[in-house]
Amino acid sequence: MPAVSKGDGMRGLAVFISDIRNCKSKEAEIKRINKELANIRSKFKGDKALDGYSKKKYVCKLLFIFLLGHDIDFGHMEAVNLLSSNKYTEKQIGYLFISVLVNSNSDLIRLINNAIKNDLGSRNPTFMNLALHCIANVGSREMAEAFAADIPRILVAGDTMDSVKQSAALCLLRLNRTSPDLVPMGEWTARVVHLLNDQHLGVVTAATSLITTLAQKSPDDFKTSISLAVARLSRIVTSASIDLQDYTYYFVAAPWLSVKLLRLLQCYPPPEDAALRSRLIECLETILNKAQEPPKSKKVQHSNAKNAVLFEAISLIIHHDSEPTLLVRACNQLGQFLQHRETNLRYLALESMCTLASSEFSHEAVKTHIETVINALKTERDVSVRQRAVDLLYAMCDRSNAKQIVAEMLSYLETADYSIREEIVLKVAILAEKYAVDYTWYVDTILNLIRIAGDYVSEEVWYRVIQIVINRDDVQGYAAKTVFEALQAPACHENLVKVGGYILGEFGNLIAGDSRSSPLVQFNLLHSKFHLCSVPTRALLLSAYIKFINLFPEVKTTIQDVLRSDSQLRNADVELQQRAVEYLRLSCIASTDILATVLEEMPPFPERESSILAKLKRKKGPGNLPDIDDNCRNVNGSAEHNESSESTVTSAAHPFADLLNLNSAPATAAASPSLLVDVFSESSTAAATEVSEESFSRFICKNNGVLYENQLLQVGLKSEYRQNLGRMYVFFGNKTSTQFISFSSSVTSEEKLRTQLNIHAKAVDPLIEGGAQVQQILNIECVSDFDEAPVLNIQFKYGGALQNIAIKLPVMLNKFFQPTEMTSQDFFQRWKQLGAPQQEVQNIFKARHPMDTDVTKAKILGFGVALLEGVDPNPANFVAAGVIHTKSTQVGCLLRLEPNEQAQMYRLTLRTSRDSVSQRLCDLLSEQF
Repeated sequence: MPAVSKGDGMRGLAVFISDIRNCKSKEAEIKRINKELANIRSKFKGDKALDGYSKKKYVCKLLFIFLLGHDIDFGHMEAVNLLSSNKYTEKQIGYLFISVLVNSNSDLIRLINNAIKNDLGSRNPTFMNLALHCIANVGSREMAEAFAADIPRILVAGDTMDSVKQSAALCLLRLNRTSPDLVPMGEWTARVVHLLNDQHLGVVTAATSLITTLAQKSPDDFKTSISLAVARLSRIVTSASIDLQDYTYYFVAAPWLSVKLLRLLQCYPPPEDAALRSRLIECLETILNKAQEPPKSKKVQHSNAKNAVLFEAISLIIHHDSEPTLLVRACNQLGQFLQHRETNLRYLALESMCTLASSEFSHEAVKTHIETVINALKTERDVSVRQRAVDLLYAMCDRSNAKQIVAEMLSYLETADYSIREEIVLKVAILAEKYAVDYTWYVDTILNLIRIAGDYVSEEVWYRVIQIVINRDDVQGYAAKTVFEALQAPACHENLVKVGGYILGEFGNLIAGDSRSSPLVQFNLLHSKFHLCSVPTRALLLSAYIKFINLFPEVKTTIQDVLRSDSQLRNADVELQQRAVEYLRLSCIASTDILATVLEEMPPFPERESSILAKLKRKKGPGNLPDIDDNCRNVNGSAEHNESSESTVTSAAHPFADLLNLNSAPATAAASPSLLVDVFSESSTAAATEVSEESFSRFICKNNGVLYENQLLQVGLKSEYRQNLGRMYVFFGNKTSTQFISFSSSVTSEEKLRTQLNIHAKAVDPLIEGGAQVQQILNIECVSDFDEAPVLNIQFKYGGALQNIAIKLPVMLNKFFQPTEMTSQDFFQRWKQLGAPQQEVQNIFKARHPMDTDVTKAKILGFGVALLEGVDPNPANFVAAGVIHTKSTQVGCLLRLEPNEQAQMYRLTLRTSRDSVSQRLCDLLSEQF
């Protein structure tokens, strides 16, 4: 920029500012401003023409007055006149005034646009920069319409100076954010990618910001940026700080550019080209290695820049979710930050580890830090960090540590910050149910939850414990005994009274044989709480009393006396009065058989989507994709299961699904109409769309992850399988700030596959708010062995345009494996029995990935079979066994994987009782090594 000469000091402006600062009161300031405004107005209206210096000075005074909070209704034309000046300082003040005071509806906008157009065409870099800055600052739709076509030409022109390229890239970025529909995509998009190779790092930084935004909108148009971004990132991370002196910040080479390049790479899946992928992995490993080096400076700026690059690299590793070694290293690096003295680092580490915990590859590594996280929960002073610690404990929880984590959460709940208590309650309730091997532990946990934080236990939580107890015969007696003992405490929370009233009303007979919990004792205990409760709880207790009359005829007279009392029959609340009258008459006139029929035990509740999980997601807010969801996770990719008392397909498929939402209509009534619309809507008969198979093979050995992602939509999967049944949770995340309307999702299969695989898709919400997420549940039944995969068809309207997406669903035959443990003798005996030529399939193939023993084991376990240790005489070989479950039959499978590290080859041998199954399993597993 040109230097400002002494003559441009504007002494008059300095004197005016000094006068304003010296004013003793608001009135004195207003008086001085009014005097100055009158003077400026007279100068502008005077007969004598003002020179450029005077105009600039008076326009500056008007701008200062405006910034003080006073309205300015004149001087705009004089500011526009300054734009035509050839002096930098005058033109600068004109553009500054217009950027601040002129709105898009101004009558002067055409004159301003003409002046900007002249400066853009002047080829004077200083004037071009001023014009571009003004366009970006105003950012109006009118400006976008006028200049959106010119700016890309300036950006990619070969003779444009570096400083102008920077301004043009950032200006185009601003217009793309304010008016994306007006920024034309043309041949310039292919040329702008090559700015990543520019020698000027300022141009590269600005271009990277622009390309990242454009790639989110049209990823296919900018795929070539991947190789250029990796190459540039590689040059930066491998350079010494002295190589990039102008862009080295406290011994960290180009940290802002590194962060932007890493964010650009997060717009795409891992590179398919092996050399490019290897180079990117090398870059990420270098960043992780540098994080371990001793700091080159003790100043906080050095550590901030270094950690900014590190956390963005970890975000990319998590996004790709394909390199187990990097994921584990990232987890270990984050673990070191958990005890860092800097609060922000502890917060960021906990937040990133929440995401890592949902990856099969890094879940076990995250679990090793459980003691540190629990300690943070107890000792951390910052409530936001404690909140993240709770989130991480929730994310890392599985069957092996569920009791410890739930116990720690309950302990913390007693002293937790009031703002997060309800969320902790919901998480404890979800974890206790999901990982309850013994449902007596679940009942104890929920009752303890009510005791500790009863005010924060929502209806969904105590509804849920009732659902579980009613649907599980083995826990009903224990639940009745436990709530009876809990109600004997002098002070009980009202939610405990509700649970106690409901459970004793249904199952009090199971403990009535003990004299300490006889029917009369149970009734007196409940009635002692009656007068302390609210109207809804009293209504529930009255229902429990009439149930007692059916269960225990010996207390009928006592209960009738209570119902007959004036406090009930003449109660001011109409609901209580009506119940008392009707229950009394029912007990008096109905025979024993009629009473037994009317007041029979509640039947098992039908299955519903989890209302507790839905409440937790609403509380977390839109845009927060869950780190763990209502599915069981096993780090090896196979699902974990609990026993299920249901025999139907839907309930057996997901033993932890919510069995009841007491606030909803019956399942058939609620689901059927929308399901019919979903199945027979246009989405299922829409024009053929290319089926995306990009992520299909990644799910062969894992059940959770991101299945599909573009600039608008992210589709995530969580799935679990047991024998021939499966349940898949599909999460649709709106990545934009605009609603998706007419959203529908259906599953289609080829005719042959429909006879082999039954899939029932529940209805999905037709409206997805910007930044929000909805869930669809697919219930799957394997009828017989199959080769093909179903297709998920998604259709919605975005910005008035109909979007069609088809994705190959990762439902493969190996998902229906049941692992089988065998001794060495049993294995080889069965191996010989399956010796027919048609029963064996063998494949010798080149290793596609590094030959890592731990990764290979994880993939074999993720495939669904049991890994048999010590069976093969060669300890380097891998031997496994499992049974494929279908509705019609079961197919045993034995496999042997022989790695040859020297030749970088594998030999995979499978033997099953059905040749088609052998071939299909061999094809699937061979792709993974």
